[in-house]
Amino acid sequence: MKKLGVIVNPVAGVGGRVGLKGSDGAEVLRKALELGAARDAPLRAQAALERVLRLKDEIEVLAGPDEMGETEARAAGFEPTVVGSLAGRPTWLDLERGRGHDESALGVAAEFTATTPADTEAAATALEAAGVDLILFAGGDGTARDIYHAIAGRVPVIGIPAGVKIHSAVYATTPAAAGDLVALFLYDRPAAVRLRECEVMDIDEEAFREDRVSAHLYGYMEVPFARGLVQSAKAGGVAGEQSVLHDVAMDVISGMRPGELQIFGPGTTTRTVMDRLGLPKTLLGVDAVTDGVLVAADATEAELLALLDRHQRAQIVVTVIGGQGHIFGRGNQQISPAVIRRVGFDRIRVIATQTKLLSLEGRPLLVDTGDSALDAELCGYVKVITGLGERTMYKVGI
Repeated sequence: MKKLGVIVNPVAGVGGRVGLKGSDGAEVLRKALELGAARDAPLRAQAALERVLRLKDEIEVLAGPDEMGETEARAAGFEPTVVGSLAGRPTWLDLERGRGHDESALGVAAEFTATTPADTEAAATALEAAGVDLILFAGGDGTARDIYHAIAGRVPVIGIPAGVKIHSAVYATTPAAAGDLVALFLYDRPAAVRLRECEVMDIDEEAFREDRVSAHLYGYMEVPFARGLVQSAKAGGVAGEQSVLHDVAMDVISGMRPGELQIFGPGTTTRTVMDRLGLPKTLLGVDAVTDGVLVAADATEAELLALLDRHQRAQIVVTVIGGQGHIFGRGNQQISPAVIRRVGFDRIRVIATQTKLLSLEGRPLLVDTGDSALDAELCGYVKVITGLGERTMYKVGI
């Protein structure tokens, strides 16, 4: 019987919808909780495991303790063997009381065990010692880095995307894809799934919050690969495309209407539109504009929803992550399912150069909003603005 190891970083991605661009460090986590951030990583891990539940009698599941895997595995219907323990460890709320912070600003949202990167490394080490055939983990680039430090590529892994910034190539495209890949590799068609060395990348979050990307390659881990289920590493832009980007920007501007709220996702392509409007762009955040005036810079989900209360019409402008293809769910979690539904599918504008689309090598654009029903509704075909008056019909998948 094959053994599946499970690790969950319970606070991965907590800063996404509140515009903090990550969740590394105690101060960032506290601020995220004060802003009302939700912890989505446990739910995303459970969703992945539910895709594997049909193999409950065919595989053995080993998991990190409590919310580091055990809780999610049980919620999905498994009876996991638990490795390690968090017994006696304080909750995050306990730590905040000890620091003298106002616990009323955090409330029950902080009543979870305070885990650390060392706990992630310990869980990975214990799973390797237990002889697991595959480690399924939920987190972001920091979690992937911690697991790499522990096992250095000696055990194959599959990441469930749950972070804000996911530059590494060790992640499945969605939680459901992660579960499907586990099933393929451990039971359904193991001979058809080859292992591929994938990059473990992480960036400096402080620099990221200052609109600077400082990425570092930590190493490689082996990942079961199936086309369409595993994402690529994030690719940068191509030099010499300024003229094309200018045309894309002018097309978007020509379609703006008086009084309409414009919500711009992160990226250099959307920054070009803001440049043409004569406005500053939060390169790695979400900004909002009305009638040529910047009404919100680096906006959170709550701020966007408040703006939508005051505007009858709105438009979302997002670009494609080069090499990966995501248009929602990577670095723009502030444009949440609630925001997307309020704006309406017909008012989403996807912009990209033909070069960026060609870099996908025929793979679809991807959506991973955390709302499976919304993701399904967004699938199909979308008109991508690729120039002034130019459109390319492109498939959207999950």
